Amino acid sequence: MLLSVHTFVSLDGVMQGPGNPDEDRSGGFDRGGWLVPHASAHTNEVVQGWFRAAGAFLFGRTSYHMLGGYWSKVTQPDDLIATKLNTLPKYVVSTTLTGEAAAWNPTTVLRGDPIDEVRRLKELPGDELQVHGSWQLVQTLHQAGLVDVYRLLQFPVVVGMGKRLFPEGSIPTTFATADSSRVLPGGIVSLTLRPASLGAISAGAYTVDEGRSTTVLD
Repeated sequence: MLLSVHTFVSLDGVMQGPGNPDEDRSGGFDRGGWLVPHASAHTNEVVQGWFRAAGAFLFGRTSYHMLGGYWSKVTQPDDLIATKLNTLPKYVVSTTLTGEAAAWNPTTVLRGDPIDEVRRLKELPGDELQVHGSWQLVQTLHQAGLVDVYRLLQFPVVVGMGKRLFPEGSIPTTFATADSSRVLPGGIVSLTLRPASLGAISAGAYTVDEGRSTTVLD
């Protein structure tokens, strides 16, 4: 399965607590709900497109409980996102989550080394293995080079604090941008990014050659 990461980010890269003031207050975060004033039919269309490609879901424990506590209550049969989340296989990385607490069925708790577990899942046939939220897990997957594609909605807001998608210390990576990337009404940017060079970034310099400004690439 292809491993894809989906998240909402601010202009300063924050992905913490986009949908509710109480969604994630860890680290003293008090700016939750920053996405909601910018949500629209256009952003909903993009997110539904994400979920159409899902074959299974992979979560960290916190996001598993948060999303499960909300979407398990959405029972309308025409709600695409709820239908996908409530019926497709779910995998949650945790060494402490009990089977009884993993009640958002069907759920499998991954108790082994997360890198080994995810590599095993990626070898299975099927549609995409999607990660939504799950900040700490995303860091682990990125550092290990396991993410095949990132799909982001970037909103025109600077949050100023919080968990960032790529915090300091992340492995340098150059991405290729897919043709499906576009700017939505309201200045929201829909991005589809595929890692093109993990562990390195392209670089160059501007210089003047015979009176002309030119670029030199390494």
